[in-house]
Amino acid sequence: MPFSHLPPPLAAALAEQGYSAPTPVQAAVLEPDALGRDLVVSAQTGSGKTVAFGLAMARDLLGDAETLPRAGAPLALVIAPTRELALQVSRELTWLYAGAQARIVTCVGGMDPSKERRALAQGAHIVVGTPGRLRDHLERGALILTGLRFVVLDEADEMLDMGFRDDLEEILDATPDGRRTLLFSATMPRPIVALAKRYQRDALRISTVGDDRGHGDIAYQAVAVSPADIEHAVINLLRFHEAETAMLFCATRDNVRHMHAALVERGFAAVALSGEHSQNERNYALQALRDKRARVCVATDVAARGIDVASLSLVIHVEVPRDAEVLQHRSGRTGRAGKKGTAVIVVPYPRRRRVEMMLKSARIAAEWVEVPSAAAIRAQDSERLLTTLMAPVESSEEERALAARLLESKSAEEIAVALVRAHAARLPEPEELIDISTRDRGTAGVSTAHHRPGFDDVVWFRMDIGRRQNADPRWILPLLCRRGHITRGEIGAIRIAPGETYFQVPRAVAGRFSDALKRTATPGAEDESGIRIEPSPEPPRAPPRKQHGGANDARRPGGKPPFRRHDKPKGQGPRPA
Repeated sequence: MPFSHLPPPLAAALAEQGYSAPTPVQAAVLEPDALGRDLVVSAQTGSGKTVAFGLAMARDLLGDAETLPRAGAPLALVIAPTRELALQVSRELTWLYAGAQARIVTCVGGMDPSKERRALAQGAHIVVGTPGRLRDHLERGALILTGLRFVVLDEADEMLDMGFRDDLEEILDATPDGRRTLLFSATMPRPIVALAKRYQRDALRISTVGDDRGHGDIAYQAVAVSPADIEHAVINLLRFHEAETAMLFCATRDNVRHMHAALVERGFAAVALSGEHSQNERNYALQALRDKRARVCVATDVAARGIDVASLSLVIHVEVPRDAEVLQHRSGRTGRAGKKGTAVIVVPYPRRRRVEMMLKSARIAAEWVEVPSAAAIRAQDSERLLTTLMAPVESSEEERALAARLLESKSAEEIAVALVRAHAARLPEPEELIDISTRDRGTAGVSTAHHRPGFDDVVWFRMDIGRRQNADPRWILPLLCRRGHITRGEIGAIRIAPGETYFQVPRAVAGRFSDALKRTATPGAEDESGIRIEPSPEPPRAPPRKQHGGANDARRPGGKPPFRRHDKPKGQGPRPA
């Protein structure tokens, strides 16, 4: 339905911005039964909720007038969890209320508080801020709330998660009893329900989160990988999609730092956001994304709250979200305003079942796909290059003159080949991943990796760990590559017995493999350097084991290594047993 019954200045502002009809949440707050009431609104990120609460306040703020009265003590207070979200809300309300001559003051951390106090002293119709800064102004007497008609809590669940309960309660306790309270939250956990019960009267509950809780404009995908290949999978996903802007989510600041360094090393234009970055660094990173100097942002959940980048079309969950709500919050950064987005969950294969259950509980239909291979990525590169070159272009006289000079000395084919090479040279190389689909399990009591051509003349080696220590080829392979300085392609069959593991190495590389093992060994160490690896005769085939199906059956997938991995950040590899 089109917008109706709105004050003329707001209707004109919406038309100028290209709004033809309200989103579901905007339509809900304009319904007759919502007028004049407190509201509890469940709406996903990117659903147009900022404009929604701007519209919900309009009739009470303006009445029959087309402009607001002279600014004095604020009439409305909007509280947001992060500086970025508060600034975004302020920008939205500024254009929405421009025709009504609204004076909007923003109070957030990282800005000069003395300037904010002067702005408040000059009068404001709407104040937008973060809980900590607003509380500070309130306690100093700079923020006067006695004339308040509206309080809006934007992303209230996030504010409670971030520890702002005391700040919120002090601010809300200072507001007059007659004010309306609009509470917007993507989720409704118990603390939010308790907050609404304490500070609202006869609130109308509005939910625009339908049966399909996943965002309608987001395509969800999941990829299962070896824990050692998480980083490689992320690189291939970035290369395959070549999104205008992509956001990668990690669980900790250490993992953000590691992932960001890995991307920059490979030639990606990437920035990082985590709790260790200053406000100036955050501002620089966000501006780099907006002006296209950077195309990838690696962030923690908290650091990414409130970020809105219009060109964001790809979200990669580098580490599995802790629950479905976090998955939706992260993914909701893309697929906004009618644009399509893609959210990919990188799943270490031992956690696949957990992720499947999480997706089922969230009623999200995610497609399980393979990590893009190097061949698939290069094919995509070729198609993208052809599309770019076949598009019509307008050339200057200088450019045509240079093209003529090139054609005088080179053939068209030679120039085309040089162009293709130049294009490929600026792109990071894709990675080769461990194939987790080809391992089969023998019926003779040992696990065997598939036999590949080129392993007819091999040397067998033995490790002093086996099924009783949860040995598993998926983490044994990268261990051998690190200890022996060889590639995955130089490791043949793997046989895991109860107390030891045997594997093949081509005879041509066995000598340097043995030398590397000696250099990387630390006898008695508790990490992987303490595992004894030595040449061995070919192992005998073990007799079939009785199938008891007990808890000690170590052949089940997802075995953990009996050592502590120091080369991977927390969460990106098997944990100690």
